[in-house]
Amino acid sequence: MSRIAEVFSKLKTDGGKGFIPFVTAGDPHLNITGDLLAELAKSGADIIELGVPFSDPMADGPVIQRASERALKQGFGLNEIFEITAKVRTRIDTPLVLFSYFNPLLQYGVERLARAAQQAGIDGILVTDLSPEEAEEFAAEMQSNDVDMIFLAAPTSTDERLRLITAHASGFVYAVSRAGVTGTRETVSREAELLVTRLRKFTDLPVAVGFGISTAQQVAETFRYADAAVVGSAIVAQIEKLASEPNLVEAIGSYVHSLIPSEAKIS
Repeated sequence: MSRIAEVFSKLKTDGGKGFIPFVTAGDPHLNITGDLLAELAKSGADIIELGVPFSDPMADGPVIQRASERALKQGFGLNEIFEITAKVRTRIDTPLVLFSYFNPLLQYGVERLARAAQQAGIDGILVTDLSPEEAEEFAAEMQSNDVDMIFLAAPTSTDERLRLITAHASGFVYAVSRAGVTGTRETVSREAELLVTRLRKFTDLPVAVGFGISTAQQVAETFRYADAAVVGSAIVAQIEKLASEPNLVEAIGSYVHSLIPSEAKIS
């Protein structure tokens, strides 16, 4: 059983739901990314998504686009990200999911990537622009190295496509709450709940909902019907706001803790 599967199994046994924060590697500085990951784990994250900065993040709104721009100016690549996750893995047990576009991964080399990810303590990979029709070789390589392959499912996906997505996925399925790019919203779309219901017909995998979730109330609402909630842009916006503060890491930890409904918080 993968580390991701273990987390969801324990949550199910305990009657709990998962909280999944997202941060961009290297934002605001590469040398504190490891500390941020450790702080997120300490603050109640059940799984952590770590974004690989990319020059053309098509699915991301302006907040995460700016985070990628800040990170890319530092001139690092996947090797440096893997060095960070390998080091932080000695400090935390929380599963880590690499969130990326396909181009940086393809440039790195699929076989090399799978081995390096496993050795660096990465538990899952989500490739935003890799469709399941084109992912068979990539997914097989990841799964042969014990790295879960996570796919996005959208409200616009047909039942046939949801069946295809779930047939290739492992770890969990990421349900996009609405069409469009990432970013905070005042409400979570009703489409998200309908999508989760549809996904349940095709898979027993846990379903996490993201895109637009930005408050504790929205997290609690998502917990009603999904197995986990993903919060990205709201956290990245706080990192941008507090980037120059000496207590940035601790402040982000407190902010993340405040997003988790009180009944789900760690003691």
